[in-house]
Amino acid sequence: MPSPPLPSAAPDPRRWWALSVIALTQLVVVLDATIVNVALPQAQIELELSDTERQWVITAYVLAFGALLLLGGRVADYWGRKRSYMVGMLGFGAASVWGGLARSGPELIAARGLQGVFAALLAPAALALLTVTFPAGRERGTAFAVFGTVAGTGAAVGLALGGVLTEFADWRWCLLVNVVFAVLGLVGALLFVSESRVDGDKAYDIPGTLAVTLGLAALVYGFTLAESGWTEPDTAGFLAAGLVLLAVFVAIEARVARPLLPLRIVRDRVRAGAFLIQAAIGAVYIGMTLYLMFHLQIVLGLSPLPAGVASLAMTFATMITAPLAARLLPVRGPRVLMTGGPLIAAAGMLWLTFITPGGSYWTEVFGGLVVVGIGIAFVIVPVQNVALTGVGHQDAGAASALVNSAMQIGGCVGLSVFTTIYLSAVEGSAAAGPGRSAVLTDGYSAVFLATAVTLVAAAVVAATMLRGTRPAPAPEQHAEVPAHIG
Repeated sequence: MPSPPLPSAAPDPRRWWALSVIALTQLVVVLDATIVNVALPQAQIELELSDTERQWVITAYVLAFGALLLLGGRVADYWGRKRSYMVGMLGFGAASVWGGLARSGPELIAARGLQGVFAALLAPAALALLTVTFPAGRERGTAFAVFGTVAGTGAAVGLALGGVLTEFADWRWCLLVNVVFAVLGLVGALLFVSESRVDGDKAYDIPGTLAVTLGLAALVYGFTLAESGWTEPDTAGFLAAGLVLLAVFVAIEARVARPLLPLRIVRDRVRAGAFLIQAAIGAVYIGMTLYLMFHLQIVLGLSPLPAGVASLAMTFATMITAPLAARLLPVRGPRVLMTGGPLIAAAGMLWLTFITPGGSYWTEVFGGLVVVGIGIAFVIVPVQNVALTGVGHQDAGAASALVNSAMQIGGCVGLSVFTTIYLSAVEGSAAAGPGRSAVLTDGYSAVFLATAVTLVAAAVVAATMLRGTRPAPAPEQHAEVPAHIG
């Protein structure tokens, strides 16, 4: 017999401190996808990385993170969200130390992959804790606005912080700095976060776990190989294997009693649209910021610190606009914001396509970044709230994992596709005979155009799938109740 719902209790007086801890976690996992971008040139020289190994320093983290998020979400649901959070934070800090002390390329890549493994446990636990700490009402909207702003600005903060650390210390501190965040997160969780978990049967869906993990890994690896050609046997083989394994995963989830991803989470049209939009934002952030750094450092000749600081124009624009988006959300609803936001950001990306080899940051880059930041704010404030509204307590970890997984897999796939577009543009431009800077600029412009198209596609998804103001409640959400241990 399912447990009856608990009577409503007074709000936890520590909930706003808990929000600070949870937001810090989101900052860590998002900025770590980009913080090493600024440091990669130094790391490549010191560790003698090949160009392929250089890319895998980023891909290993995002791939492990995205592929294991669903399992991490279920572990958090069953084992305890606070406990999973703390273990994830501790492991993430330890993996960061290993990476910061790495003496070879393979060692650094392995450490980054291990970071992704623990981030896959940490991130869904944090978002599930946010969901159960702020279950409804105006406070929930405020909490998700704060969380969304941190998520949306984390990539740019990572670039800026990476620039500071690389300029004044060493590229290794881009990893070692995570120890500070880990200590703050662990202490904050002990003091301010309450435990919650799902009651009842806690059987794990092992076949589903294997199918989705291997499927996502094969799919992302196939997109990574696409740089050498979409029709190459390895590329086509991994992409096909990934799609087949994901289809098998869906079939398994429809039949098992305790699925890793209850399909009721994604059957709702509004929620599914939010997941797709989150994937598009992940693709734009991870892909765009990498090539922005290349343009600022290689073409415009900025050192790591000015390059990192230059990216803050987008961050500040997002932070300034987010409160306005939060006020408009209950008035206009998420559909208007999540349709208009990507279109505004796409206009900013189109601005960036007009960069030139001898151009100025202030005339060709700054304005575009500001417009992108404004547009992104109107998406990140509502998207996670829309994706999680109506999710039952027993599904909070799985749904939270899917939100994060959508962004990470979207980013990984986007980076691979954008890299293929970049290489094609560079090859075509080089054949025309301009100088190296002009060739590179043509490649970066092609990437920025592709991100603009991606954002327009996100706007179409929002306009056609986000019907009404919120998704319907998931079935059986009353069946489980939190176990608050303190």
